[in-house]
Amino acid sequence: MTDKKTATPTTKPAETGSSRRRFLGTAAGGVAGAAALAAPMISVAQSPIVLKMQGAWGAKDIFNEMAEQYVQKVNEMAGGRLRIDYLVAGSVVKPFEVMDATSKGVIDACHTVAVYWYGKSKVASLFGSGPINGCDANQMLAWIHREGSPFFDELVKKLGLDVVAFWAMPMPTQPLGWFKKPIKGAADLKGFKYRTVGLAADLMQEMGMKVTQLPGGEIVPAMERGVIDAFEYNNPTSDRRFGAQDVAKYYYMGSYHQAMEFFEMDFNKKKYDALPKELQAILKYAAEAASTSNYALAMDQYSTDLQELKNKDKVNVIRTPKDVFEAQLVAWDKIVKRMTAEDPFFAKVWASQQAWAKRVGYYAYFNGADNQLAYEHLYGKLGF
Repeated sequence: MTDKKTATPTTKPAETGSSRRRFLGTAAGGVAGAAALAAPMISVAQSPIVLKMQGAWGAKDIFNEMAEQYVQKVNEMAGGRLRIDYLVAGSVVKPFEVMDATSKGVIDACHTVAVYWYGKSKVASLFGSGPINGCDANQMLAWIHREGSPFFDELVKKLGLDVVAFWAMPMPTQPLGWFKKPIKGAADLKGFKYRTVGLAADLMQEMGMKVTQLPGGEIVPAMERGVIDAFEYNNPTSDRRFGAQDVAKYYYMGSYHQAMEFFEMDFNKKKYDALPKELQAILKYAAEAASTSNYALAMDQYSTDLQELKNKDKVNVIRTPKDVFEAQLVAWDKIVKRMTAEDPFFAKVWASQQAWAKRVGYYAYFNGADNQLAYEHLYGKLGF
């Protein structure tokens, strides 16, 4: 008899052991399954997609550092799935050839400026050195992002260039440049053998200069040989690094000839289209991030090197005479009138830029603080 105070067993002892074993086996399987679900997926290592990008810049140029800032951002964000290998100018093709080389697939990508290939169409220069429209580079990079990119895409399609472009670095106004002897005004510029690029070449020719277009690395040798006797390149750091101070001692700051410019990162379109969407997005948004780091580097280094040019290299740093600016405006009016009459597409892009600049400039100049007044209050008169 079973004691009434004790529950009647429902299973036999042998059955209990069997059930326990089944339960433990099932539980262990469940724990293993849960652990497998919780553990990170371990993928088989794959080789990254590698893109070869060549810059248009000489080995010492600060622009290589700016290109490398872009490349670093892409490589870090891509997490091993994509890698850009960066090459300096001349590694595969010459600086002025990187756009064609990218389009043809000789290289996968390039870091350049529109004025280095504007010989294909002067409209290209409107995305770099061209427009004198009352806006600065920051405001016109905003135009590219908001309105200009479809025009660029239309341009490269018209030219048969198989590229996708992203934009970075609203470059500060470029100096009028380096002269072996001082100038007093616009009349003194006539007859100078001068280096510049893009529509700036048309502008300075209109003012009576004899213009030669050269990549940065060829400028100082051309000065030494007498091929040119004055030049501009871009900024105090680039100029100082390639030895401008050794061939000229008069450095004129400020000009309309290249009041704005931007880097373009061009990718072969077939290569770009073959990438997964998330990697395409990394290439795009890394350009926007590089814009910030490029500009920060520029503000720090350009200002430092300008002081070095003055104080250490004994360069005469001079503000460009006002009548040079006035003469550039008159020359630009003639150029843009001629270009818009000759090329409807030029006229269409220029009209978009004018409408943008008129609206954005109105806001900027009505609202902007007088920073020069504040500077002179704190640090004294600039002396020009």
